[in-house]
Formats: sequence, C-alpha cells, structure tokens
Amino acid sequence: MKQQKVVELIPALRAFARTFHNNQEDADDLVQETLIRAINSIDQYADGTRLKSWLFTIMRNAFNTKFRKAKRETVGLSTAMLEGLSSEPSQEWSVRMQEVNAAFQRLSSEHREVLALTVFEGESYEETARICGCAVGTVKSRLARARQHLKGAIRPSELGASSGRSASTWSSRTYHS
Repeated sequence: MKQQKVVELIPALRAFARTFHNNQEDADDLVQETLIRAINSIDQYADGTRLKSWLFTIMRNAFNTKFRKAKRETVGLSTAMLEGLSSEPSQEWSVRMQEVNAAFQRLSSEHREVLALTVFEGESYEETARICGCAVGTVKSRLARARQHLKGAIRPSELGASSGRSASTWSSRTYHS
C-alpha cells in the first residue's frame, strides 16, 4: 500500500527536485536517490506522518549531503567547452523564462525551498515549516523575501506597465539574506 502511494508521489518529487537542480537528469538522479533512501528506511516511517512530507525531507537531506560532498571536489570544464554549450533562444518567452529561472536560482537554497514548497507544491506554511525544520514565521519571512527578490529581478516589461518601477530600479544581484 505504501509503495503505491510512493509511486503516486513521484511527479511531486520530480517537481521538488527541479528546485534543487536546473538539469532534468540531475533532478531525476535526486528523485532516484530519494526513493532508494526511502525504501531502505521504510521501517522508520511512522504511520500518521504525511508520506509526501517524509519523502521531501529525505530529498532535502540527500541534496544537502550531495552538495556538501560536491563542495569538496574540484570539477570543471574548459572555457572553450562552456562557450559551446549555450545557444541563443529563438523566442521571447524562452528568454523571459530563463530570466525568471536565473532569478530563482540566485535565491539562497532556503528561499528556493520555501518558495517551491508553498507556491509550486501548494504546501501550507505549517507543513513547509515542518519539512524545512524551522518556525512558521521563518517560512513566511523567507517566502516574502523570495517573492520580493523575484519581483525585483524581473524586467518591468514582464510585469506589465502597472508596476510603477523604472528600469533603473531592477536588480540582478544574488540574494542571500
């Protein structure tokens, strides 16, 4: 029975994994790692706990572990190889989506996680706080700051003429506070 519920949650796991990785293959690897850890730890799952929250917590911990390991490793590509990896987008919406995604990726991991859980996954503040291991007030604060940063990082033409901001007030700085 639990196995069927886990299978039903795979699309939500894939969506949540995309908040950690831009690359779909890396996101899928994170989902696979999460599922392996969940299967190996199924005896630790307590009835009455939301399975989705339990899996999201496993995923967050798996990402954090992999991230810490990656920080200790030195991997790189030559400049020539990096230049060959990009191509100019052919449609305006593609460019704008890249700008929104870039702004999202400039958020700290805590802000991305809260934004993804509440906005993309539809989790409540309380459930998000439980998954992230912080207070509800912290979730609300992180969400407000993340939204504020995204709004400030997107060009005025994307928000419409009613935003009232001039182009000089928009920022593309990395946001970590």
